[in-house]
Amino acid sequence: MCEHCHESCCENSNLQEENNTKIRVARILIAICIFVTINVFNLTGIEKLLFYLGSYFVAGGDVLYKALKNIIKGRVFDENFLMGIATLGAFAIKEYPEAVMVMILYQMGEFLQDKAIEKSRKSIADLMDIRPDYANIEVNNQVIKKSPYEINIGDVIIVKSGEKIPLDGEIVDGKAAVDTSALTGESVLRELKTGDTAISGCININGLLKIKVTKKFEESTVSRILELVEHASTKKAKTENFITKFARYYTPVVVLGAIFLALVPPILLNETFSIWFSRALTFLVISCPCALVISVPLSFFAGIGGASKKGILIKGSNYLELLSKPSSVVFDKTGTLTKGVFKVTQIVPFNGFSKEELLSSAAKAEKYSNHPIAVSLKEAYGESIDSNNINDVEEITGCGVKASICGALILVGNEKLMKNFNIDYTSVLESGTIVYVAKNNLFVGYIVISDEIKEDSWLSIKLLKATGTDVVMLTGDTKAVAKSVANKLDIAKVYSQLLPKDKVERLEELLCSNKKGKSIVFVGDGINDAPVLMRADVGIAMGAIGSDAAIEAADVVIMDDKPSKIAYAINIARKTMTIVKQNIVFAIGVKVLFLLLGALGFVTMWGAVFADVGVALIAILNALRALRV
Repeated sequence: MCEHCHESCCENSNLQEENNTKIRVARILIAICIFVTINVFNLTGIEKLLFYLGSYFVAGGDVLYKALKNIIKGRVFDENFLMGIATLGAFAIKEYPEAVMVMILYQMGEFLQDKAIEKSRKSIADLMDIRPDYANIEVNNQVIKKSPYEINIGDVIIVKSGEKIPLDGEIVDGKAAVDTSALTGESVLRELKTGDTAISGCININGLLKIKVTKKFEESTVSRILELVEHASTKKAKTENFITKFARYYTPVVVLGAIFLALVPPILLNETFSIWFSRALTFLVISCPCALVISVPLSFFAGIGGASKKGILIKGSNYLELLSKPSSVVFDKTGTLTKGVFKVTQIVPFNGFSKEELLSSAAKAEKYSNHPIAVSLKEAYGESIDSNNINDVEEITGCGVKASICGALILVGNEKLMKNFNIDYTSVLESGTIVYVAKNNLFVGYIVISDEIKEDSWLSIKLLKATGTDVVMLTGDTKAVAKSVANKLDIAKVYSQLLPKDKVERLEELLCSNKKGKSIVFVGDGINDAPVLMRADVGIAMGAIGSDAAIEAADVVIMDDKPSKIAYAINIARKTMTIVKQNIVFAIGVKVLFLLLGALGFVTMWGAVFADVGVALIAILNALRALRV
C-alpha cells in the first residue's frame, strides 16, 4: 500500500470513529427520550410494550446485530452475546425497564470508554505530531508548497523559521537552531549549518535552511518513526495474549454458570423459577469482561506513548514487558558508551620509517573504509588520496585491512592481523585503540587512536545498578582499552577483543545462564551490532536518529545519544507492568465479588451495569497513568 493510501485510510478510519461516536450519542438520547415518554404519559398495555421495545432497539440494536453476526461466524461467546441474552431474558420475564436501562447504561459506558481510548490515542498522536503537511520548493523563482510525497531525491527544499523539516537531506545553504524534541524528547536546541545532515520531523526555530533531499518521504526518518509507532500495537505481550485466551474460556464458563443458576436451585430447592432466572440474567450482565479486555491493551499502548515522549520508541508491548524484567544490560562500547569519535593521539614509527610514511600508508589503505577509525586516520593525514595507486583492497573481518599501494603490500589493523601475516612487530599497551602498520612484511610502526567516554555513560551505569540490573560490556577493542573504560565506568564484567560472532557467542552464554522469567538486554549502535541486537531478548539501538539500520535491527530505538535513557525505559516498562497487574487484579477481583453478590440476589441488574461500567472506567483511567512519565 502506498503512503498516500495509508494516510487516506487513517483519515477515513478517524472520520468513521467520529461518526460512530455521534451515532452512539444520538441513539442514547433518543432511547432516553422514549423511556421518559413512557413514564411521563403513564402508558400501559401494548403501547407501553411497544415504546419499551422501541427504546430497547434504538439503544441496543447494534449490540444484538453484532451478537448475531458473530454467532454466524462461529464466535458465540462475547460481550454482545452476554448483553443480548441477558436483556432479552429480562423482556421474557416482563422486566422491561431493567432491560432497556441495561442497554442505555451499557451504551453510556461504551461511549465513555471510547472517549478514554480516544484520549490515549490523541496523547500519543500529539507526542508524535511530526508528520509534515508540506514542503517548500523553488520553481521559476517562486516558492511553492508541495506534498512531501512529490519531492524527489536531489531536489532542494526551503525550510523557513517555525516550519517542520519535511524530508531528510543535507543542508546546502543557511544556518539555524532546530528543535529535535519530538524525536529525541530533549528540549535542548541543535545547531545546524551548511554541510550538516537535516533530519525530518525537527522544527526550524530561527533562520532559513536550504536542504538537498537525500531520501524520498516514504524512506525518511519521520515516515519510519510514524510507521513504527502505528504498528507497535500489533506485537502483543504475553500478558495481552493471556487476557485474550482468558476471555475465550471465561465467557463460556459464565454462560454455563448462568444456566446452572437459572435451573438447578429451582429444581433442587423447589424455589420460584423467575427469581433465579432473574439472578442468572444479572449474573450474565456482571460477567462482561470489558474492563479487562480494554484496560490491559490500553495500558501497554499508553506505556509505549509515555516512552515515546522521552524519545524512546518501543516496537511492541511484548518488548515493553521484557524490558520490565532485565537481569543484565549488555553494552557495546564504541559509539554506545563512548562517543565513537576517534582522534589520532600518537604516531610511533619503527625500522627507520618516518611518522609521515607511517600515517600515509595507514590512511591510504583505509581509503575506502567508513569505519570511525579509518575516518580518523584520513582526517589526521589531511591530504587528498589518489585512488589510482591503490589496488586489491581486502577487509579482513575482526583484523583490519590489506591493500596494494604503489605495488607495496600494506597491512593496517590489530595484533591478530600482524600474527596472521607473521609480522615481527612490537606489541604495546596504551589507553586507546592501537593500529599496527606493516609494509612488505616489515613492521612500520603503530598509531594510537583515542575515543572519549560519553558524559552520560557514568549516569547510565549508576541508574541501571540502582534498578538492580547487572551491567556487562562487550567490545572488539583491546583488553587495555576495554579495562580502562570499564574502570572509569565501574563495570565489573568486561569481554574484549571480540569479533561479531564472538559477541553473539558471549550473549548466548548469558542467555543460557539467565534466570527464568528474566531478560537479557543488548545495547549497541544498531549498525555494526545487528546480529547481537536481534539475538538478545531486547535489542536497543543507541543514538539512532536518522539510522535506518538501527530502526530495522532493534526492538527499542533511543532517538538521541544518551545511554541514561535505557534506565528510563526500564522504569517506564516497570511502571506500565505494575498498572497492567493492578488492572487485572482489580477487574477480576471486583468481577468475582459482584458475580457472587448477583448470584445470591444482593445486586440487581441495574447495579450490575453500574458495577461493570464503573470498574471499566476506573481501570481505563488507571491505564492512562502510563502516559505520564
